Amino acid sequence: MGKHGTHLVWDWNGTLLDDIDAVIGATNAAFEEIGLEPITLARYRELYRVPVPLFYEQLMGRLPTEAEWLVMDEAFHRHYWVRAEVCGLAEGAAELLAARQAAGLTQSLLSLAPHDLLVPIVRRHGIEERFVRVDGRTGSSTAGKAEHMVRHLVALEGVPPERIVVIGDAADDAVAAAHVGAKAVLYTGGSHSRKSLAAVGVPVVDTLAEAVAVAEELAA
Repeated sequence: MGKHGTHLVWDWNGTLLDDIDAVIGATNAAFEEIGLEPITLARYRELYRVPVPLFYEQLMGRLPTEAEWLVMDEAFHRHYWVRAEVCGLAEGAAELLAARQAAGLTQSLLSLAPHDLLVPIVRRHGIEERFVRVDGRTGSSTAGKAEHMVRHLVALEGVPPERIVVIGDAADDAVAAAHVGAKAVLYTGGSHSRKSLAAVGVPVVDTLAEAVAVAEELAA
């Protein structure tokens, strides 16, 4: 599977799912519960980090305690998943996924969203069949994506890393790609500013169509 042609590993939140407004709304609702000031989209994109406790460190001036983190994480997810129900796919996402499948090219989905919540929402958007695998997070929400990517690569059964390009909206997507010897393209529609993405040192694009085109060039 995927031994010929570029295999794309798509991120979900902020990449295929246009959910940045839901993220900001849930973040500020959670912040209100724990006594933090609301945050603007621009400041969120400037400060956001993975693992997420590092993001809170930027805001609080210290890492949250384990107890604080559990409260923050629960509050965010409680507010986020209500809002996510009304989020649509990013512009052109459904068409791009369908076209790649029709062309016989492989793609998979790797997300830090909880697996049991990810699969139903992907299914509701009618795109589950576009992917050879859909993998959400099953472990700690404090970890980044690198080890998750290792497990995903093993499950892809023989897709060589040099044919893989990760498309995501966060620096962590590029870190995870590099961890397994794959390449990455970062998209500006999600959690990071263009400036912070540009500092990562991989191609940065403003549309998913451009991301796919650049991915094909990288793996050629």
